[in-house]
Amino acid sequence: QAQPVETGGGLVQPGGSLTLSCAANGLTSSSYTLGWFRQAPGKDREWIGAIRFRDRRTYLADAVKGRFAISRDSAKDTVNLQMNSLRTEDTATYSCAAGRAILSSLRYESAYNYWGQGTQVTVSS
Repeated sequence: QAQPVETGGGLVQPGGSLTLSCAANGLTSSSYTLGWFRQAPGKDREWIGAIRFRDRRTYLADAVKGRFAISRDSAKDTVNLQMNSLRTEDTATYSCAAGRAILSSLRYESAYNYWGQGTQVTVSS
């Protein structure tokens, strides 16, 4: 069964940058959307953003807009999450997920069927 795989997590200082990659493993047809989520200890999973493969349009949550960006590398069949100006509150396990999400459901976990294992991002001095 196809499953996305995240890479690129690690430790970064506040104010720093980090890029996560999600290997979509074939889940990139025009009917799919790939979303990024994060979960901090003791908190609910939070939607960060998504990209629709149909038109490559990206969407970002207000909490990360202006600092994070989502892009697709078609040659590598990956979706990247570029994170800049990182803050301690960005510390979380970041996951990517794929599904046939419609526009009104992009931010909901239930819209995604295929989930990666997650990668840890720690922002600390």
